[in-house]
Amino acid sequence: MTLRERAAARIRRGFEGLLRRVPCDPDGVARVRARQIYILPTRTGMLYASVLMLMLLGSLNYQNNLGLLFTFFLASVGVVAMHHAWFDLLGLAVQIRSGAPVFAGETAQFEVSLRSERPRYDIRVLKDRQGPEPQYIPPGDRRSVHLPLATRSRGPLRLVDLTIETRHPMGLFRAWCHIATDATTLVYPQPAAQAPPPASDAGDERRPHRHRGEGAEDYQGSRGYRPGDSPRHVDWKAFARERGLQVKLYAGDQGQEIWLDWSHLGATDTETRLSLLARQVLDAAGARIRFGLRLPGAVEGLDRGAAHTQRCLSRLALYGYE
Repeated sequence: MTLRERAAARIRRGFEGLLRRVPCDPDGVARVRARQIYILPTRTGMLYASVLMLMLLGSLNYQNNLGLLFTFFLASVGVVAMHHAWFDLLGLAVQIRSGAPVFAGETAQFEVSLRSERPRYDIRVLKDRQGPEPQYIPPGDRRSVHLPLATRSRGPLRLVDLTIETRHPMGLFRAWCHIATDATTLVYPQPAAQAPPPASDAGDERRPHRHRGEGAEDYQGSRGYRPGDSPRHVDWKAFARERGLQVKLYAGDQGQEIWLDWSHLGATDTETRLSLLARQVLDAAGARIRFGLRLPGAVEGLDRGAAHTQRCLSRLALYGYE
């Protein structure tokens, strides 16, 4: 970054620090107040003002009273439009909810709820001047919109300085306010295309053998063979038909217990290791295997299921942030 760019960024941060933002109350709802609304003319408004100025100069030059009357009438229309643009945001209640976790490179979604006791028109929810279509809010009702946000790297993703704007009623003025929100979502590491199987000696404990519980005789389907699977569960008939090595799955089958260990990966780059571990977590979860996760300074015990998978992915996403 050049000296000029650093100076521009510093000026921008200083200017943003002077902005009045709409805070959220303990319930997480931001209510727009009078002194938190900014308003400026749009390009259409500037053109409108220029035409009025020409009309005023022409009417004065030719001493045309009817032209002056019409000019002041149009000017009063502009003033009323400015008031309505400001009034369209006043008292609006905004609530922002965090979206579901996503993987790096995917689009995160934040839910923005707009509520009002009177009708609102042309309400836009923007982040970096981009957002969904303008909304109309009926009196005493609410509207929910989903705000997409691109993700590039893992970790907590915070939605900062959401902008609510309107150009109602004539598009002559743009009124907007900044919402100070603490809504966050979690971005998991981007899974690698493929990852090596877990090492057979991962962990300090011995790897238990596969064993079954009640209902283990109920055949549920099959999956591809993975290193370490018991030969007793291999579908040899499918192999004889040249369908490849398939492993039978049974209801109640507790599966093999494995450890996904940071230290058993050959990669040296942190993000590459996390990407490989994310792939191993997804593969183990898809195979319904009981697995644990070992990271430097953190351990997630043996378990399985959607909740366990999310805990492991969260550990990977927050590695280095905690």
